[in-house]
Amino acid sequence: MLFMPFDELYLILVLPALLFSMWAQHQVTSTFNRFSSQRTINGLTGASAAREVLRRAGVTSVSIERVKGNLTDHYDPRTNVIRLSDSVHDIASVAAVGVAAHEAGHALQYAAKYTPIKLRAAIIPITNIGSKLAIPLVIAGLIFEMTGLINIGILLFSAVVIFQLITLPVEFNASRRAIKALEASNMLSSNEIPGARKVLSAAALTYVGALVVSVAQLIRFIAIAGRRRR
Repeated sequence: MLFMPFDELYLILVLPALLFSMWAQHQVTSTFNRFSSQRTINGLTGASAAREVLRRAGVTSVSIERVKGNLTDHYDPRTNVIRLSDSVHDIASVAAVGVAAHEAGHALQYAAKYTPIKLRAAIIPITNIGSKLAIPLVIAGLIFEMTGLINIGILLFSAVVIFQLITLPVEFNASRRAIKALEASNMLSSNEIPGARKVLSAAALTYVGALVVSVAQLIRFIAIAGRRRR
């Protein structure tokens, strides 16, 4: 069987996973937009929320910067900087505060030496290689009937799957830290907390979607390779 982009395994395994991932992405966008229109009662902005989460945890070495884009928010452990997007940094909305607190939660994870995030950081180098070379190696191995290349590609792609699997507890934990900090500090009212929680829950779905797609693709590669060996 030739390796085709739309073989039956793609249609059975990968396509449904992709549709779920697209739905998850839609959910995070629509939920963020919905609660972006809900202004914080006390006028708290995303940047202010992140600073307060860090301050209350005694983490003073993390900087907060603005970055262009929408939902491009992230914490960079290499420079110890939280970068908040245009739709979060100076915006006084429930969605902005939730997202900013989540990124501050990542900074707290590094400060506390949270084990899953240390594991994720340790496998980033091989994950970067795997994300670039795994699929080309599998395809080349199938085209030229080189089992070794297929196996290497599958192993590298497995590293990507492991990385995404470890990412799930990291993201969920950052969100839990964020909500806990928002509740304990009364930065958001009891009426606003559910909105922030919904935004972060929707965002977590995108990581679940990415993992589901990768697992489906890995199963597909293994199944195709198995057929070739018969």
